[in-house]
Amino acid sequence: MTPHIEYLLRLGDSSLVLGQRLSEWTGHGPVLEEDIALTNIALDLIGQARLLLTHAGRLEGAGRDEDALAYFRDARAFRNVTLAELPNSGIERGRTQSACYAFTVVRNLLFCAWQAETWAALADSADGELAAIAAKSAKETAYHLRHAGDWVVRLGDGTDTSRARAQRALDALLPYCNELFAGDAVDAAVHAAGIGPRAADLEAPWRARVVPVIEEATLAMPAASRFVSTGKSGLHSEHLEYVLAEMQSLARAHPGARW
Repeated sequence: MTPHIEYLLRLGDSSLVLGQRLSEWTGHGPVLEEDIALTNIALDLIGQARLLLTHAGRLEGAGRDEDALAYFRDARAFRNVTLAELPNSGIERGRTQSACYAFTVVRNLLFCAWQAETWAALADSADGELAAIAAKSAKETAYHLRHAGDWVVRLGDGTDTSRARAQRALDALLPYCNELFAGDAVDAAVHAAGIGPRAADLEAPWRARVVPVIEEATLAMPAASRFVSTGKSGLHSEHLEYVLAEMQSLARAHPGARW
């Protein structure tokens, strides 16, 4: 697989998996408005994934479309960042516990700030199709980021309980952000070809978006960590298998079906 295709899968899989995670809130939001908001954000992310995976499939030239890439790859073949696959209930509680809204919106803040910088950097990509996808996605991500930021501030500057939940989520999630900015051979090749930015170059503008929100929320930025997760290289946490089992079950039960 070429670095170009690998890069598209990293972007598309990350949107797809987080979209699937957020869809778990459908019918379970804390209030009706948020139920609808998170469902719409999930749909936007899945829409981004459709465009990116379709583009990757065409470049690959092996006859795989968006459905084949989404439903008929195993976890080892997925290239999403680990941050996207973590359970809504929080890392330490696992998937057997009820979801935590603070964990969800803090993760959205961190992820969408990275997406916003990524789409901006891709505006001048040598891959014209990717640049067009980025331009469309940037408008959606601006809303996602504003929604997440508003909620992080509301929770962090709210009650003692809501602040504690938000801080606990931030402490758990921030180390997983290191993967967003960790460069490798794919990253270097894509940058050399003018297709995408260096991953490390996105960290400073990402922090410029995230830190003011954290400060307004009266939360404390955790100390730096050397931990680097490896989802975009195909080495995932145990949580991705559960996500894919649910997401892929119908397509695998009826392969080739048309609805």
